[in-house]
Amino acid sequence: MLIAIPDLLDGAGVRAVRALIDRADWVDGNVTSGHQSALAKQNLQLPENAPQAREAGQIVLEALGRSPLFIAAALPLKIYPPLFNSYAGGQAFGTHVDNAVRIQPDTGFRVRSDLSITIFLEPPQGYEGGELTIETNFGVQSVKLPAGHAVLYPSSSLHRVEPVTSGRRVASFFWLQSMIRDDGARQTLFDLDSSIQVLAADRGHGDAQVIRLTGVYHNLLRRWADA
Repeated sequence: MLIAIPDLLDGAGVRAVRALIDRADWVDGNVTSGHQSALAKQNLQLPENAPQAREAGQIVLEALGRSPLFIAAALPLKIYPPLFNSYAGGQAFGTHVDNAVRIQPDTGFRVRSDLSITIFLEPPQGYEGGELTIETNFGVQSVKLPAGHAVLYPSSSLHRVEPVTSGRRVASFFWLQSMIRDDGARQTLFDLDSSIQVLAADRGHGDAQVIRLTGVYHNLLRRWADA
């Protein structure tokens, strides 16, 4: 399941986030790396406890709550606080898989990483390279989106950030635990929900078949969800 979320942050949101993080002090990105990732990772990152990171992260979390597409695709249960990274001067992140469980250092807050999300915070014309490359069952997908757009993908997938050969790539990234652990079941629910929305727009929410299919959706969610 790989879902692009257009305009998760609007222009004002991107500017507000960048105004906060651009004036912060950045550190080596391996502060949040596991052993495997540390061997492949070259970038800068905002410390998780930096006040600018927390304030910018709150802007991101509020945007997630306003996005029906994100909620339908992710069915989020717990969200790790958003992080921020930067790549420049040939920096890259080699092929890796995200850790299965993320633990916030200062609180012990624990999230099973079912899904990873990257929100691009720099226009694609502002840097060369830096594509997020994700290996899926349907082949390798290369993602480089406009500022404010996001991509949601399984944390279990092999992925990498290609070298940034000029300019600077800035993004927010983090993980979430879905109510639906299984990626296939989550995809089924998303497809069903998408079809219900199309049918409802055509027939109205009071249509008998729309009501019946909505019931099927909720009964499947009830069967599969960890809540």
